[in-house]
Amino acid sequence: MDKLLYMMLIEKSKTYNRVTKQVITEHVENIRRLDDAGKLEICGVFQGYPGMAGMYILKTGSREEAEEICSREPLVVGGYATYKLVGLQVANRENNYLL
Repeated sequence: MDKLLYMMLIEKSKTYNRVTKQVITEHVENIRRLDDAGKLEICGVFQGYPGMAGMYILKTGSREEAEEICSREPLVVGGYATYKLVGLQVANRENNYLL
């Protein structure tokens, strides 16, 4: 089986609308660190999905490593968001779309 990526779905908490500029700055710095370390495949903000803030797709060696990254996300640490972590097996030309 091909290596999994891990998708962190970031869900807004009831206090999300009180997020501070400082926390947003820390959030962006965290994204940069993950990208610099080669742990971030892609990330983004969801549009038109109430309650959802966005997602990261993480490249890690294990689910445990992905969980550790998620638990350190500043939006989560500050209580502004929660997350769900989902394993993602990529389907592409190289693996014949998992056929």
